[in-house]
Amino acid sequence: MRRLISLALPTAVCLTVACAALPAVASPKAKARANAKTAVAEKQSTAARGGPTYATRDDAMQFADEVAARRKLDPDWVRTTIGGARMLTNVPRLMLPAPKGSPKNWAAYRARFIDPVRIAAGVRFWRNNADTLARAEADFGVPAEIVVGIIGVETIYGRNMGSFRVIDALSTLAFDFPQAHPRATERQAFFRDELESFLSTESRTHEDPMRPLGSYAGAMGMPQFMPSSLAKYAVDYDGDGRIDLVNNTVDVIGSVANYFKAFGWKRGMPSTFPVRFDEARLQKATLLAPDIVPTFGADSFVAAGAVLDGDAASYKGLLALIELQNGADAPSYVAGTQNFYVITRYNWSSYYAMSVLDLGREVKAAMEQ
Repeated sequence: MRRLISLALPTAVCLTVACAALPAVASPKAKARANAKTAVAEKQSTAARGGPTYATRDDAMQFADEVAARRKLDPDWVRTTIGGARMLTNVPRLMLPAPKGSPKNWAAYRARFIDPVRIAAGVRFWRNNADTLARAEADFGVPAEIVVGIIGVETIYGRNMGSFRVIDALSTLAFDFPQAHPRATERQAFFRDELESFLSTESRTHEDPMRPLGSYAGAMGMPQFMPSSLAKYAVDYDGDGRIDLVNNTVDVIGSVANYFKAFGWKRGMPSTFPVRFDEARLQKATLLAPDIVPTFGADSFVAAGAVLDGDAASYKGLLALIELQNGADAPSYVAGTQNFYVITRYNWSSYYAMSVLDLGREVKAAMEQ
């Protein structure tokens, strides 16, 4: 899981799921601009929100009562909030995986995220936030190009933060998740938890819980944090007493770096190494079996037919063989480390992680020119 939502959180409680959200003090002109943007976004998503509200759904109202009891919230407020959410008729199909047999194509996927427009925007973002990126790297050990890559892939540095009402998106996926999905039960439970986290936060804000906007999955802000991630990992990195992931790039950078550190990012560790194969000894099925989870020491990796050169040959950590399919052409391969796996904690996809790495590298190279 952008831009018009208020994510101003009091520092003292920002690392709990039930952290309170207090609105930032905005000037009349800023408020007017925000209201205008909200109106435009709402018009753009009218068709998406054209479904019925959840006020008459027994399952939704039962969930509202359960959340109110668990979180000690006003039950009428929770019922009214969920009851005012609309079913987004086009969202359930967006959650369905691609049909089996659909060819993956790394080159096509990469081209969606690595282009001159995004690279140029990344250079501007890096130059405008160079001091904060350097401070975050020193504090959390996460290189600037990784943070820049994430924010660029997610929202083009705040340009595309989403136009769906978060309450609509989360409610739709909590109560109408597509049952054709192979992991429907698990995913629906996930979105119910996210809806509960969102309600818990919004209950302590002076803002209208019907106004925050985000992705069709309910992700918010420049880094597209889900509500529970916002509560757990967002930080007040500029020390102004609030967390703002929509307009405050200092908080955005600190929060992304903190997220990676929390998931085990290792300072100074490469994310990938080049890999070749000794076809005479290659046990590719064995190497691919753990998917993207680092499993093999360098010795066992090589014993299964992988060839590592330079620093990779003496690497002491665990490795995974990452396969990137290229449609009808031969796949591409890299050896992924623990840090590569950490990037996939943001989005469970090796293609996504490679896009983050490549965009960061391209922006860094453009900066050095």
